[in-house]
Amino acid sequence: MTNLRKLALYIAVDYYEKFIDGNDLKKTIINHLPRLNEFVFNIRSIIYLNDDIHLLTNEQIQNTFTSFVRNKIISCVDFFPKEKNGRCHIYSHPYTMKYYHDITNNFPGGLFKCVCEVSLFDEQPFEHDFFLRISQSFPFMERLTLSNFKSQKYKQHTKSTNDIKDCSIIEYHHLTKLVLLDVNLDYVEQFLDKTKTSFTNNIFLTIKSYLLGKGTNYFTRSELRVNCAKVYGLNIFGELKTRKNLNAYFPNVNKIQFSCC
Repeated sequence: MTNLRKLALYIAVDYYEKFIDGNDLKKTIINHLPRLNEFVFNIRSIIYLNDDIHLLTNEQIQNTFTSFVRNKIISCVDFFPKEKNGRCHIYSHPYTMKYYHDITNNFPGGLFKCVCEVSLFDEQPFEHDFFLRISQSFPFMERLTLSNFKSQKYKQHTKSTNDIKDCSIIEYHHLTKLVLLDVNLDYVEQFLDKTKTSFTNNIFLTIKSYLLGKGTNYFTRSELRVNCAKVYGLNIFGELKTRKNLNAYFPNVNKIQFSCC
């Protein structure tokens, strides 16, 4: 083991006593592998929020990697009062995984050409500009899952024509699966309104019945018809209040599946 020259480490640690940082990696791994010359990693750690824990900032976490001269190290720290936990994601650059989960508003950015599966989570709202950043950072994203119950503060349609450059239509060139289950109603409009989002490919949409019904005004909103016509499959969680006009509103859906909540 001491002769190991290359190491790839991908782990998630739930509710550990502290965030895993550079000091931990040096103490438990690097100091025991004197011949190690290539070390790539992707590590997530979650802690409970309580008065006994000393909470480290993202800057403090980043400072523990000052001796990691062979790789650029990215860190992202988030605290969620409602969930009562803190989360830290550290990884070596370039990113090598095919997925990137639980991205928040603190997302550090970058270009991730290898990633095809993305999930977003936060207790603060995701605005239009955030989704634009995500589409640019993950140009080959095929699956997107969203979890956010906070209403957007800045609706695109409330901006003046002078701000049209800030309200560009977001294009998803490779997306084929979209999951909208644990979300605020605003995000249904964010993705199905043709003035906000454009899909190159047909998509499979997983969504709660309440969100689908209210978001489309029970299949009558004209501005959502273009993107709904791009949906080839529907997985609806829960029962719809009415199914009238459902098939006409989604003309290219070849299968509708209803699932229990």
